[in-house]
Amino acid sequence: MKPSPARIAAFRANGADRYGVVVDDGVIDLTPEFGARFAGLKEVIEAGALEELVRAADGRSPTFAQDAVEFLIPIANPEKLLCIGVNFPDRNAEYKDGQAAPSKPSIFIRFPRSFTGHNAPLIRPPESPQLDYEGEIAIIIGKGGRRIAQEDAYDHIAALTLCNEGTIRDWVRHAKFNVTQGKNWDRSGAIGPWVTPFRSAEQLDDVELTTRVNGEIRQQDRTSRMMFSFRFIVSYVSTFTTLVPGDVIVCGTPTGAGARFDPPIWLEPGDVIEVAADGLGVLRNTVEDEQC
Repeated sequence: MKPSPARIAAFRANGADRYGVVVDDGVIDLTPEFGARFAGLKEVIEAGALEELVRAADGRSPTFAQDAVEFLIPIANPEKLLCIGVNFPDRNAEYKDGQAAPSKPSIFIRFPRSFTGHNAPLIRPPESPQLDYEGEIAIIIGKGGRRIAQEDAYDHIAALTLCNEGTIRDWVRHAKFNVTQGKNWDRSGAIGPWVTPFRSAEQLDDVELTTRVNGEIRQQDRTSRMMFSFRFIVSYVSTFTTLVPGDVIVCGTPTGAGARFDPPIWLEPGDVIEVAADGLGVLRNTVEDEQC
């Protein structure tokens, strides 16, 4: 039986932002021990110290119960937060535009403010009811580099996490060549619940990724079917921009988003969305309307 993957989370408790290791019966706060060295998980990753945190938590009792903390997005201030679009074969066919599968990935940028943490509500704005879900795996860069070869790509990944890349669908169609305005509404998506240190290729190469809405499976596929592999993504992105520790790359969603139903099924207040992947846990969020 394999040991449970390490789970390192950013969270808020007693009015302060903290980080630590999540265990089955709670969260071990490591901020008192490491806070003077590392302001947050980005700095932990920059120092290559994730495994040091895991070792420090070994044998300790939880500081807080899980339901007593507010989970935050793991990397609060990445230099870059990039998203890969249309990266599963059925997803390309879903667009019904007659175009062949792309030879190069679509890439767009999101701002950290557009995400919230595990167990927090996704926010539906008054400007549109078309809030949609997209379950994805995100990689976090640990070793920077430029023009990284595919065979070396995994050496540059520090950790993995999950993402619900929530989207306001009609706003992604406001312009001809970009989706930025539909992808960056405050707290429209989520990242978490924690980061898992990346230790071996089997954590990425053939992993089942599932999205459920109110318990119903809406998206389900395996990473081995991605059109652009994790290795290719790291190599391709690093060709045009220097990757640095803490950069987050969200790597694509399977078919089954709400926009592709006939008629479309948008998220509504009270819905529960769960994104799950082998070894990475479950990212759970509800939906609320924005209070203006």
